[in-house]
Amino acid sequence: MLSLSNNHLEGSIPTCLVEHQPLLYIDVSNNNLMGFVPCFVNSSLEYIHLNNMLSGLPKRMFSKSSSLTILDLSYNEIVGSIQDMMEDLSHRRLNILILKGNRFTGHLPEQICQLEGLSILDLSYNNFFGPIPNCLGKMPFEDDPRSLRYAFDGFLHAINSNTKTMTPNINEKAIFTTKKRSYTYTESILAYMSGIDLSKNKLNGSIPSELGNLTRIRALNLSHNNLIGEIPATFSKLVQIESLDLSFNMLSGQIPHQLNQLNSLAVFSVAHNNLSGDTPERKGQFITFDESSYEGNSLLCGPPLLKSCHPYLQSPTVSSNDEDNNSPIDMVAFYVSFVVAYTSVLFVIVATLCINPDWRRAWFSYMEFIILSFYYFYAR
Repeated sequence: MLSLSNNHLEGSIPTCLVEHQPLLYIDVSNNNLMGFVPCFVNSSLEYIHLNNMLSGLPKRMFSKSSSLTILDLSYNEIVGSIQDMMEDLSHRRLNILILKGNRFTGHLPEQICQLEGLSILDLSYNNFFGPIPNCLGKMPFEDDPRSLRYAFDGFLHAINSNTKTMTPNINEKAIFTTKKRSYTYTESILAYMSGIDLSKNKLNGSIPSELGNLTRIRALNLSHNNLIGEIPATFSKLVQIESLDLSFNMLSGQIPHQLNQLNSLAVFSVAHNNLSGDTPERKGQFITFDESSYEGNSLLCGPPLLKSCHPYLQSPTVSSNDEDNNSPIDMVAFYVSFVVAYTSVLFVIVATLCINPDWRRAWFSYMEFIILSFYYFYAR
């Protein structure tokens, strides 16, 4: 075991260091090391943490016999494709792959789907483009918790040793972003965490419906990409998901109403897309989501948004200060119709009297009779 993290080391990583056969764990993160990531073909390393200023990958990284558990190359300055590295890692029991915060580019190779033991995949803050591989939804993203606890519970097991010795106090950890915050998962807690973070890239195309098959996953972040199409209704099968972030894409169509069946969902965001229609019914966990989960979708309506899906069907409101608010009659319309009706009647009477002299004489005679009758009545 070798831990030299959080120092001010400079230069490159010596090849002879990683080829030291008894070495199973190396952490030289948070230094100022530069150059290429070393080749691990002749090493027996299982836990690798190299967060530095490294700039490239070797053509060949791992041997077919390597048994890697964690590979953390996050926050370096590595450029290029990960195709060769994925070919070296294919069919391994790698549990955690973190490549966050580099300058990787190119398509996501389908060899990622051959990492059969993967539980955490973090490729965020890179320059990947192209579609999300459909086969990603066919991965189990789970493992036997007992075996994972054994790998992360603070003891390093020498698998190739005949003595089966264990070195204590590794304090293994991995930093993963979920629920819009970065958490440091340590030791056996890593056995219970699983997630995919592909945010802050340039991925395009539609979201594969196969991702709905990842029923054991707890976090899925596809935000800040160029994804189009509809949100797959199959996401309703993500029964253990706690954080689902699809914001800042170009998704369209309606939000599947089946999503309100996700009872473990704590953070949900589809903000800043091109979604339309009404929001899912506010029940279960969806009662807790406010307007910020849906903002930036001009065609989206329904609570908790202020925009109503049925603006012409307004229910009567009750006001304690004005009882007239309880009336279903529109009082403004009533007053206007009243004035128009009586003005029309008066106009018709005047027009009739002007046109017909016989009716005019009869009208004034009748009015004279009414006036005289009232006069004599009051004169008595």
